[in-house]
Amino acid sequence: MKKKITSVLISAVYSAITASFFAVSAFADDAASETATAPTGSIFTTLVLPLLILFAIMYFMLIRPQRKQEQELKSMQQSIEVGDEIVTRDGIIGMVVRIGKDSIVIETGGDRNKIRLKTWAVAENVTAKERAAANAPKKDNPLAAAGLSNEADSKKSKKKKDDSKE
Repeated sequence: MKKKITSVLISAVYSAITASFFAVSAFADDAASETATAPTGSIFTTLVLPLLILFAIMYFMLIRPQRKQEQELKSMQQSIEVGDEIVTRDGIIGMVVRIGKDSIVIETGGDRNKIRLKTWAVAENVTAKERAAANAPKKDNPLAAAGLSNEADSKKSKKKKDDSKE
């Protein structure tokens, strides 16, 4: 979905830039026909500049985020430890039992079946996410501060019960 929106946005920006440059060059042609001394639009402004702008937009919206995501995935796959719970690209969930040079052995299911996988097949390290969530500082819920969340409602109801008991 994000790629569709990005491609539509890029094509719209490219169309707008191209249309504006053609309009400017047409205006320059009209002005040149009125006065023979006015220079016309150059090839750089009508063809090369829009392509450079389009490439820059594509780089920052498509290529750069994908490279960053691939780099994060690769570092996650290299930081797998014995005892981590992982999810493979095929959706197999298991516990890492042994780590080799380019493969890992995971234990799955109640029967403790062992499966040998390549490290590139690992899509997610569940244990690492849980550790990061436990170490992250707790953020205040903005909805609770506004009195819109269930936590705020439960606190109010507890206060009312405590007040009524007294």
